[in-house]
Amino acid sequence: MSNHPITHPDEHVDEHETAEKTHKSDEEAHDEETHDETHEVDEELRCPECGGQLTTDTEHGETVCADCGLVVEEDEIDRGPEWRAFDASEKDSKSRVGAPTTEMMHDKGLSTNIGWQDKDAYGRSLSSRQREKMQRLRTWNERFRTRDSKERNLKQALGEIDRMASALGLPENVRETASVIYRRALDEDLLPGRSIEGVATAALYAAARQAGTPRSLDEITGVSRVEKDEIARTYRYVVRELKLEIQPADPESYVPRFASDLGLSDEAEMRARQLLETAKDQGVHSGKSPVGLAAAAVYAASLLTNEKVTQSEVSEVANISEVTIRNRYHELLDAEEGIATP
Repeated sequence: MSNHPITHPDEHVDEHETAEKTHKSDEEAHDEETHDETHEVDEELRCPECGGQLTTDTEHGETVCADCGLVVEEDEIDRGPEWRAFDASEKDSKSRVGAPTTEMMHDKGLSTNIGWQDKDAYGRSLSSRQREKMQRLRTWNERFRTRDSKERNLKQALGEIDRMASALGLPENVRETASVIYRRALDEDLLPGRSIEGVATAALYAAARQAGTPRSLDEITGVSRVEKDEIARTYRYVVRELKLEIQPADPESYVPRFASDLGLSDEAEMRARQLLETAKDQGVHSGKSPVGLAAAAVYAASLLTNEKVTQSEVSEVANISEVTIRNRYHELLDAEEGIATP
């Protein structure tokens, strides 16, 4: 015999109706709250006198009724520009914002610079007393821009990077990358036991290779204040510690610069690239200096296109010995003949 209690069917109906009523009452309460909020918003946008639509007069900084003219608010703050522009170019020319931040300055370009010209805003020369005052301000401004030894270190290093990059003709993106690499080295305490110039030079060498505009170690040494061995040693250390991904230098990346410095045609440059591609296919480039291969390819291409340049001219541009050029030159031609002869 079952022990379950007997439930009357009407009890289920009552429970269901009660649940529905509760649900409806919750919905009605929510609708009333929403209606109240909407009503409050509408009240804010309506004139308190006549119920008309409110509009904002930005020219006078007032909120007024469009129907009766009642001034609801006044002396409002206009957060827009004080000038007007009628097209995109005019808007860009009138926009007054600061210079973009840059990694190439120790303070990222956010501090104030006092110009070196002793002239006022109208171009008139300053008096002797004003010139003395401006010089004192420049001195104190420079002192305040570098608050601690870390910032002085950074300022010196970034100045070195900019000087060397200018001497090597490297573009701005390489300088920016070198500045970021040096900042990382400074943050990770890689400088103790190494010179500021050495790490700055290594950072620039790495940045140039990352950007696909490499410079040879000899060229870097020529503009640096440290020796070649120290640059190479510091470069390997920085790349290892910062885990920089730098591909081996491609000989073809040197060709455009060498060809441009020697005044060769596009045809000669293209022929030099073909020689290097053939050398790669034959495996001739393995273990060879990419600078030497590029110089030899440019020299061979100049002869093949009847734009004769001497080995000494190529040697001077590439900063590599004539012996190396001759050796690589013969290897490139042998690889070319190996492809032509089945």
